[in-house]
Amino acid sequence: MTRAWNWETGEGLLGMDDPAEVDAALDRNDDRLGAAVIGLALNCPPEVVAPRIIRALELLLPGRGRDFPFTAIAHLARLDGRLTPELYEALRAEGLGGAADHAIDDTLTFVPFRDLPPWLKRRWVYGRVRRMLLWWWLRPLEAVGEAWRALRGHRRP
Repeated sequence: MTRAWNWETGEGLLGMDDPAEVDAALDRNDDRLGAAVIGLALNCPPEVVAPRIIRALELLLPGRGRDFPFTAIAHLARLDGRLTPELYEALRAEGLGGAADHAIDDTLTFVPFRDLPPWLKRRWVYGRVRRMLLWWWLRPLEAVGEAWRALRGHRRP
């Protein structure tokens, strides 16, 4: 079977389904490594992709595609609804406020609560409580705004 992967242009790498090909790209620290890892995440289970994501995180520097492995983690969370312990540890090590933000958000959204590690369960609870408190706080303000508009004779359409 002929593969449609072009390592020079990156064309077709999102269809990557060959872990050995990604291993070779990791060995040569290819410029298109990030796209290949994302493609592998789209086409293979977490157990196959996880070691390659971890290795890519070790190779890629910030500003040189380090966000791609985290994008791959986000895709695994969305598509499979689960991650490996190594991937959870990579998310924890990166933390919030960096390249892992979207991957952490997707993990909290798509991985069942019972499968999350304790540190992410705390993050999930914190987010839920924060949103509920914000909702309770804004609800009376919205009612006051509606009353003020009604008194002034301006109603929302």
